Amino acid sequence: MLTDNLKLVKEKIAESCKKAGRSPDEVTLVAVSKTKPIADIQTLYEAGQRDFGENYVQELREKAEALPKDIRWHMIGHLQRNKVKYIAEYIAMIHSVDSLALAETIDREAAKHQRIIPILIEVNAAAEESKYGVSPEEAPILAEAVQKLAHVDLQGFMTSAPLVSDPEENRIFFKKLKKLSVDSALKRIDNRRVGVCSMGMSNDYQVAVEEGSTMVRVGTSIFGNRIYKN
Repeated sequence: MLTDNLKLVKEKIAESCKKAGRSPDEVTLVAVSKTKPIADIQTLYEAGQRDFGENYVQELREKAEALPKDIRWHMIGHLQRNKVKYIAEYIAMIHSVDSLALAETIDREAAKHQRIIPILIEVNAAAEESKYGVSPEEAPILAEAVQKLAHVDLQGFMTSAPLVSDPEENRIFFKKLKKLSVDSALKRIDNRRVGVCSMGMSNDYQVAVEEGSTMVRVGTSIFGNRIYKN
């Protein structure tokens, strides 16, 4: 079932790419494995999946220690500064950078491990009060400041669109983030690439791909509904 779901998601990504005149190779699929057991991740790993996303530092650490070391772990949930040190050694990308203070903490922790950590700036494209992220207007200012840090590599932007019944309703927000991504890439501050556009989840990833997403974060459509502990 898991491998069938993974295959179906990849097929739908390919369909959306074809519709938009893009190559499926332009889109990275991050399988969102939060609350899911290690056995499920191992099954998908054996099917060729390498990018997995987690929301919580402790859960991410436990899974990273138990699973193959070539998995690329993505921190997609809100990240507190005092938790950065626990994942700085091996995290492949942090999607949820929403302040210069957090970026500076990541920079310091990355330096301790003599590495550069790829990051994305989280943008609250729909201005939802319940979500983290900077406004589209603030994002370029934060981007310019972040790119002065030596041990972080700003690769682009991320957004979580509203949970809606009709994914077409989120197209406007995906267009907004893609424009921000393109405008920032054209500026190429310090000649760094800022081309990653992480947007689209289980309910709307096909629309996001049509609008230029380069990274989709899909959980439920692959793993099924989550079971939360009390």
